Amino acid sequence: MDNYSYNTPQFNFKKFIPYLILLVAVILLIVFGNSMTVTIKEGHSGVIFRQFGGGLNPEEAPFGEGFHFIAPWNRMIDYEVRQQEVSETMNVLSSNGLEIMVDVSLWYRPLKSKLGYLHSEIGMDYANKVVIPSLRSSTRSVVGRYTPEAIYSTERDAIQQAIYEETQKLLNERFVQLDKILIRSIILPPTIKNAIESKLKQEQESLEYEFKLEKAKQEAERQRIEAEGKAKANEIISQSLTDKILRERGIEATLKLSESENTKVVVVGSGKDGLPIILGNQ
Repeated sequence: MDNYSYNTPQFNFKKFIPYLILLVAVILLIVFGNSMTVTIKEGHSGVIFRQFGGGLNPEEAPFGEGFHFIAPWNRMIDYEVRQQEVSETMNVLSSNGLEIMVDVSLWYRPLKSKLGYLHSEIGMDYANKVVIPSLRSSTRSVVGRYTPEAIYSTERDAIQQAIYEETQKLLNERFVQLDKILIRSIILPPTIKNAIESKLKQEQESLEYEFKLEKAKQEAERQRIEAEGKAKANEIISQSLTDKILRERGIEATLKLSESENTKVVVVGSGKDGLPIILGNQ
């Protein structure tokens, strides 16, 4: 009986390694796809919390807009970095203890370069934790330095600027940028408001009366100067006129009068100072 030798085919595992890797990647993508990718919207930035990498690193630059891959066990925290607004209507006390209602609006945004610190020390609810309390505190502090009259009339812009400066100091320490403070309305008690308006009206009438007096004084001064000028001119003219000049002017006037078509004249002798006497039709 002949002996036959058979070659058993050997399984080459190395040839299948790339396919296995691809298969594992596809499985991971299917299972963890939603947690491995993140899209940051326009006007937003993100900070990442690494579950097995030391948590949040506040020094790390924030992630910008667009599509990002992250490990499925990490978490991206999204922050809006565009300008935002909060409004507060509050009752505050003036310098003399009267209650005033003030409606204030604040424009703000988180400091993009400090998002890590903002999230680490304050958190996503920083508007309620930091922004609004800072606005309230600054408004009460500033308004308390002024009287109702000043708040209602002349010092509104100064009060608005002072609130801005004090709020800015507080928010700069808490990683928030303050863009603007607006006082939208100031409401006083009706009796105080009526008294202030009456006082302002009287002051306006007084200023108007003073303006009229000043204008009258200026007009009187103008007339005085004009009269003095005319008097000085007449004095100079009278000093320059002589009897001879007057006679010549009289003769010139008589000649012009005699040449008029509507005038009939008769010259009889001579008048005073040697001037002819002109008799009309009558």
